[in-house]
Order: sequence, then structure tokens, then C-alpha cells
Amino acid sequence: MHDFDWSSIPGALPFLWDGMKISLEITALAIVAGIVWGTLLALMRLSRFRALSWFAAGYVNLFRSVPLVMVLLWFFLIVPQLLEILLGLAPGTDARLPSAMVGFALFESAYYSEIIRAGIQSVPKGQIAAAHALGMSYGQAMRLVVLPQAFRNMVPLLLTQAIILFQDTSLVYVSALADFFGAAYKVGDRDGRLVELLLFAGAVYFVLCYSASLLARRYQKRAGA
Repeated sequence: MHDFDWSSIPGALPFLWDGMKISLEITALAIVAGIVWGTLLALMRLSRFRALSWFAAGYVNLFRSVPLVMVLLWFFLIVPQLLEILLGLAPGTDARLPSAMVGFALFESAYYSEIIRAGIQSVPKGQIAAAHALGMSYGQAMRLVVLPQAFRNMVPLLLTQAIILFQDTSLVYVSALADFFGAAYKVGDRDGRLVELLLFAGAVYFVLCYSASLLARRYQKRAGA
């Protein structure tokens, strides 16, 4: 039977906090970049131009058909070489964090794209017709009428996807990046208290994600009231 000893956790908190900051940085950048690029993909998917629609559909289907861990490995191998070429960085420069950010942003944009596309389609077509009757162009109608309503309808789903994204940041272990999970694993392995540190990390993930899901549910109830 395992003899639990939690004494190594207080001393590990600064290292764990550094890892949490990396997890939050990846999450925040992937949310912002994913929503921006995902919105453009959704608009391309709904475009009357077949080339744009096919490109967006191919992009979304590609990233939704490939495991995230494989995408992270791809970008862990590709991004450092691109940075060396484009920015003239010295070979061997640590690019694990930029690689993870790029991989997560491009991967999550495929999922945000589908959420945003559904949100746009949930807005009554009469809204666009009314905007056109007021003399607005298609772009103005989308920017000023459709997207604000669509995003209002999509907030609960966007928040849920953000929670899933935060949980998925633990997969950066494939590049040995010390995010929160990676930091907990390293400290536990170093101190011989791997079970305790992983249980602690799991408890932290549970508290944060469950609290965020409650906030998303409360917002959804308020919006539906």
C-alpha cells in the first residue's frame, strides 16, 4: 500500500506556479488566435466562392481528423526550423513554447470555426435582409449585425471549448515543456512522490475546470432568462 506523503507539495508550489503560467499563456493565445482564425474559416466555409469554401472545409476536416498530440509533434519539429530560417535564430534555440502555441492555435481554430459557423447560421436570415435593406454591404452586415448576435449565442460553447483547451495543454509533455502537468510530473519524479504530485495536479485541474464550467452554466441560464 502506498504511504502518502504530501510534504513535498508546499516547496514545489513556486515551480508549479511557473508551469501554470505556461499553461495559461498557451490557453489564452490559443483562444484569441483560434477565435480570430476560426471566424475567418467560418466565413470562408459559408462563402459563395467554392475555392474559399473548399479550403476552409479541408482545413477543418484535416485538423479534426488528426490527434492533437500528433499535431503538437508536427509543430515541435517544424516551427524551430522555420524560426531559424525566418528570424535567423541560432540552431538549437529553445522553441518549445512557440511550437506549442502555434500548434494549439491552428488546431483549436478548426473547432472554433465549427462553433462560430453554427452561431452565424443561428441568426435569422431576415437580419441580413434587413441590413441589406438599410444599405449595408455583406461585410458590414456580418460585422455589425450577424457576428455580434452570433457571438452572444455562442458564448457558452466558446467557454466550454476554452475549458477543454486548458485541459489539453497537458499534452505539451510530448515536447518536454514544463507546463503545470509537466512541472508536477518532474517534481514528483525528482522527490519520489509522483503519485502525490499527480493527484494534486488532478485536483487543481478539477477545481479550475469545474469552477469555469459552473460560470459558463450560470451565464447560459442568465442569457436564456
